[in-house]
Amino acid sequence: MTIQHEQQHAGEFLLSEAAGNLSREAINVVAGAALEPGQILGLVTATAEFSPYNPTAEDGSENPVAILYGPLGESDVVRRGRAVVRLAEVSEVHLTGLDPAAEKALAEHFLIVR
Repeated sequence: MTIQHEQQHAGEFLLSEAAGNLSREAINVVAGAALEPGQILGLVTATAEFSPYNPTAEDGSENPVAILYGPLGESDVVRRGRAVVRLAEVSEVHLTGLDPAAEKALAEHFLIVR
């Protein structure tokens, strides 16, 4: 018998968010590897594109400001996506890239990790 693992669904990490789509924004994400919902994102200062949070970077992506809402496939060009950027409670176990510094920085954007 083959065991299959279901991928994380778009927004599965959300516990609650502001009414309507107030918590979400359309964003541009740097080219690169596939990303799953719940990926913590930083904003690259030079390009105004979001990138996976990298605490050792020096390009802006070391400052977590958003969480990717839905999956993005691998790409050689900038991708369009959606992110939760404010006023939401999120599930810690469904986030990728979370560390204590990221948790604190996200709280400043009213993205509360539970």
